[in-house]
This record gives sequence, C-alpha cells and structure tokens, in this order.
Amino acid sequence: MDALYAASVHSFFSNEDSSLTHRISGITRMCILILCVNLVAITHTALPTPELYWKSTLPTTPMPRSITDLLHRPVHAGKSGVPVFNTARRFSKCYGIPGHCLFETKPQDNPNTDLFFLEKDLKSGHNMKFLFTTQSSNQASFLPRDVVKSIPFSSSKMADILNKFAAKPGSIKAEVMENTIEVCEESGIKGEEKYCATSLESMLDFTILRLGRNVQALSTEVMKKTETKKQQYTITNGVKKVGGANLVVCHKLNYVYAVFYCHKIENTVAYTVSLEGADGSRVKAVSVCHRDTSQWYPKHLAFQMLKVKPGSVPICHFLYEDTVAWVPKQN
Repeated sequence: MDALYAASVHSFFSNEDSSLTHRISGITRMCILILCVNLVAITHTALPTPELYWKSTLPTTPMPRSITDLLHRPVHAGKSGVPVFNTARRFSKCYGIPGHCLFETKPQDNPNTDLFFLEKDLKSGHNMKFLFTTQSSNQASFLPRDVVKSIPFSSSKMADILNKFAAKPGSIKAEVMENTIEVCEESGIKGEEKYCATSLESMLDFTILRLGRNVQALSTEVMKKTETKKQQYTITNGVKKVGGANLVVCHKLNYVYAVFYCHKIENTVAYTVSLEGADGSRVKAVSVCHRDTSQWYPKHLAFQMLKVKPGSVPICHFLYEDTVAWVPKQN
C-alpha cells in the first residue's frame, strides 16, 4: 500500500518536460516526499488505513467499485517506470455541476452530447446512446488523511504545492492542479453544499454529517466491456428510485492524488438503471435527476442539447464510473 501511495503521487509528474537541473531537483524533492509517506506509514501503523476507516465508520455499507478501484488499482507504468497521469482531459469550470462541465462549446464539438436526458425518458424500452467511462482518467489513488494533512491544498500556497511536487509553473500539469484547486475554492450554486475531499476519510465524514451512517454508496458499473466505445443502450426492466431527494454526489477530479468534489444539492433525486448495450454489455448505472436547474449556467450543454430553458424541466444524467452517489438506505 505504501508503494502505491508513493507511486500515485509520483505519477503526476512522469512526463514533465524540463531541464536536467529541474529533473534532478524534482526527483530529489519527490524522493523526500516518498520517504515522508513511508515514514508516516511506519510510525502510525496503529492508525486506521482508509479501508479500515470505512469499515469502522460504515460497517454495514458495501464499498462500491469506484472506491475499491482506488484502493487496489494496479499501477500502469509508463516508459519512465512510474504510473502515467493523463492530462488530456481537464476538469473545467462547471458552475456548480462538476462532472458535466460548462460546455460553452458547440454541441458537435463535445463527445458527450447525449450525456443529458429528461426524467420522463427513464422507462423500460427507451434507447439512448452513451459512452460510459471515467471523468478524471488518471491513476491517482487515495492517500491516508494523516499524510494529506501535511500537504497544502490552497491557491494561496500554489507556489509551494508546485515546488513540492516538482511541477514546472506554466506546464499543463501545473495548470490542471491550479484549476482543480480553483474549482474547489469557488462558491457553490444556490442550494448546494460543496466540499472537496482530499482523502477517503474526509469524504466519509462529509457524507455522514449530512446523511448519517445509515447510507449506501452507489456507482455506475459496466459488467462486460471489451472496449470503451459509444453505442446504443436500452433501458431494461430495472429503473428504481433510491434515497428520496436527499443525496450526496462525489466526483473524482484530476489531481496528483485522489480528490473528490462532493456536493449535496437540493431538489435532486437518484435512480439505479439497468441497461443493455448493442454489443451485449450490461450496465448497472446510477442516474441523477436535477429538478431545479434555474441556477445552472444558461449556456450549459444540457440546455443546448435538450432545447429547454433553465428551470423548465427536470434534467438527468448518468454518473461516470469513478463517481460516487451517497443515498440514505431505504427500509
């Protein structure tokens, strides 16, 4: 586990273009950080790991795959021998709707043009075209909260953060880190309680404070996936409303270690939906429907695609595979 934590921190910088001097100083700083991670793990063996913290705080709540993947994810090394951080997909400003971002671009320029749909379409036999994938597309895993507490996460400390992780100012990786922190520091929209969880333990604390301990964690799971492709899906006999109108959704962001944008939004409901793809793929999807979109950005892609106005009708979307929906358990 210690090696995975160290590798996921190091992964963010595996392809950084810099001078030989910058590389050497960066490697030195990274080695010091890795040593600190290992020292913390050794000196605090009595403290619970993220997985043990889950079991102690939510003993009757199964852990979804979106979380277990971050705790037990294999490390995919690049040419340099360390995990590769993908900066191709950036998390842009989302005006309170992270994971389904601003999209002020033309609909034809966005690969997720079918991401949004109307709540009335959640019925058996309805056909939709989707690409089920992850939002952040990086290999970053959770760090223990004890380690994260020693690492700054603030725009006021940006220079220190970039220096600590050997990120060259002005690089794409530095931009991704800055953008993620900026999104976390922005005010939420009306009716939204938001929080960026920098550890699994802090995600659990935020959720329990809002929903209590009698909760279930849900994520979208593709049962059979030979390849990732956009295709036609049909809703089968499996649409179920879960949790009422009280839920928390946590979206994974692009960062050097696992960071989740968690938010509790009013007038929002969740459904579990069974889907079957044209290639035989079966998906246990989680859909979230926003019944009040009056505070959304007026040029949001959802309004462009569905040809509706803010606040006029409930708008739904499926969650990415690395997103977690927290809902109260139903009796």
